[in-house]
Amino acid sequence: MKLRSPLFAPGDSARKAAKALASAADAVILDLEDSVAPSAKDTARAMTAALLPGLVRPGVIVRVNPAETPWYLADLAAVVPGRPAAIMLPKCRGAADLIAIDHHLEALETAAGLPVGSILVMPIVTETAASVLALPGIVQFHRRVVALCFGAEDLSADLGIDPRRADLSYPAAVAVARAAVLMTAAAIGVPAIDTPFPDPRNPAGLAREAGEAAVDGFAGKLCIHPDQIVPVNAAFTPQPPRIAWAQAVRDGFAANPGAGVFVLDGKMIDRPHLTLAERILAMAE
Repeated sequence: MKLRSPLFAPGDSARKAAKALASAADAVILDLEDSVAPSAKDTARAMTAALLPGLVRPGVIVRVNPAETPWYLADLAAVVPGRPAAIMLPKCRGAADLIAIDHHLEALETAAGLPVGSILVMPIVTETAASVLALPGIVQFHRRVVALCFGAEDLSADLGIDPRRADLSYPAAVAVARAAVLMTAAAIGVPAIDTPFPDPRNPAGLAREAGEAAVDGFAGKLCIHPDQIVPVNAAFTPQPPRIAWAQAVRDGFAANPGAGVFVLDGKMIDRPHLTLAERILAMAE
């Protein structure tokens, strides 16, 4: 599943959901959580459950409400029969929440006649300080996890600070959490997805932040407005010179399968470069 530009759409707005589903976003997240008022939770759940079975678009994800809320189980029970590609789990508190949702999905998949394990999980793992400290436990249990998401806004609220400085850089604690997501995602072999950029009216700020995220190792960035899709896709799509380098590295090792190193354009290339090249080519495809 491509995840360069997952786009949120509120589950209680048929118009916004339709616009998101018709967009060029790699994935669409039908949201039952933050964008839906408590009084509209039941409506959003019913609308999303009714929409899912007729969708042929790949990459449809549903963000349910957090596990500690009264809406969580009802959300899962309603949407699993529609077989979304994944469930986004907000406020994930660590491995215990991943174990619990794995059990819940297994029971609901079985009841719906779906293959066990067919619905993946995409947790947001940094929305509280406690969640950040629980990240090492995810390395021990990450069944179904298709990606880890970094969220700066809720974390900053938990810390009592602004999520970004005036120059759009991250405060120290938020930067630590961001790095921890990258490290944990690498440890379990899944992509890391960057936090949304909060101002759709600032395309320059978005382009800068998305570009920095790509350089740092993120594979995509959550989007909150359709206008963010094109620049985000561009930031996470390797440019032709990068693709050409990766192809040359792959071809070099293919021509010399027994070699541990070879020289390309005067520089030593070894096996870790091949791993990087394969990742670049996968992103390009």
